[in-house]
Amino acid sequence: MRKAPSGPDRQRGAGGGARTGLNGSTLLSRFQNTKGDLWPCCLLCRMVTAKVWVLKKHFEGFPKTSDFDLKKIELPNLKDGELLLESVFLSVDPYMRPYSRRDMKEGDIMIGTQVARIVESKNPAFTVGDFVVARSGWRTHFISDGKDLQLLPSSWPESLPKSLALGTVGMPGLTAYFGLLEVCKIKPGETVLVNAAAGAVGSVVGQLAKIGGCKVVGCAGSDDKVAYLKEIGFDEAFNYKTVTSLDEALRKASPDGYDCFFDNVGGEFASIAISHMRKYGRIAVCGAISQYNDSVPQKGAYIQIPMIFKELRMEGFIVSRWNNRWEEGLKALLKWVVEGKVKYHEQVTEGFENMPMAFIGMLKGENLGKAVVKV
Repeated sequence: MRKAPSGPDRQRGAGGGARTGLNGSTLLSRFQNTKGDLWPCCLLCRMVTAKVWVLKKHFEGFPKTSDFDLKKIELPNLKDGELLLESVFLSVDPYMRPYSRRDMKEGDIMIGTQVARIVESKNPAFTVGDFVVARSGWRTHFISDGKDLQLLPSSWPESLPKSLALGTVGMPGLTAYFGLLEVCKIKPGETVLVNAAAGAVGSVVGQLAKIGGCKVVGCAGSDDKVAYLKEIGFDEAFNYKTVTSLDEALRKASPDGYDCFFDNVGGEFASIAISHMRKYGRIAVCGAISQYNDSVPQKGAYIQIPMIFKELRMEGFIVSRWNNRWEEGLKALLKWVVEGKVKYHEQVTEGFENMPMAFIGMLKGENLGKAVVKV
């Protein structure tokens, strides 16, 4: 945030008070207008220094802290129509791993989303102190013209963490919402399977499926996560790392098979799960986190036979397809959270300097619920 002069600068003042012998009252008058009001504080401010994390080296296999570099950038003064924002919470998400290879070059600021506070505005549409969701990457401060910002809903309760706008009431929640409604097209009485079920997307998928009248089976990578899934209403849940046979675990959880499979993992799990689908089942392919860090592509099973004989429908999707309906989804998600029908859990890492560590931990599955960084 921009600061007034301190130390030697405070003694010297903007007009060189120490050299001219100005007293406090005379010096203050330098910053008053003809009505005696103080000029805007930004006239007393120094240039803002933003910290940013850049991609130093493209990831080879699993990301390492040495693949990132922390830098400082001096931000210019605002122009008319612009505003200065300060990141409060930043998101770390699985998509950043494959997208960094596809969309970034070495030296670019890491992609990502944040909840930010407006600290200075020359844009009449935005007020200082308001909170927004932005897609400005791993930065502590940034300047925007407002076109890429989404104000938090005016109905957002004070008691609700604003970080949820990066998770349950944000992009991951919308991914669950549209994936279930538009791709899986769930119906009451059906059985839904979701993997990575204790993550930011999976945990919402299961709860929305329960609201839709479905039986829900989830799997996760620790006993604590399995306990959490049962706590938030999953009918069945198991630890895929400790079961003797994934095939048997899936059969035991739902002997009659699955109508919908919301896949966040891909790889071997997906290959086995497809054989447990019911006739005319639907598979929503949301992610493939089991493959993001592979240096050598996995050799998967052939799925054509079960796809044909069970007449399955398998569809990949990206949530931005429904950008024109985000307001609808966010309104529904916020309502369910306020009513207690959708519960949430956040894994909060303190400190902007720990962004790479939080990102790597999330890819290792160390998070329960949504992984965020508090600046």
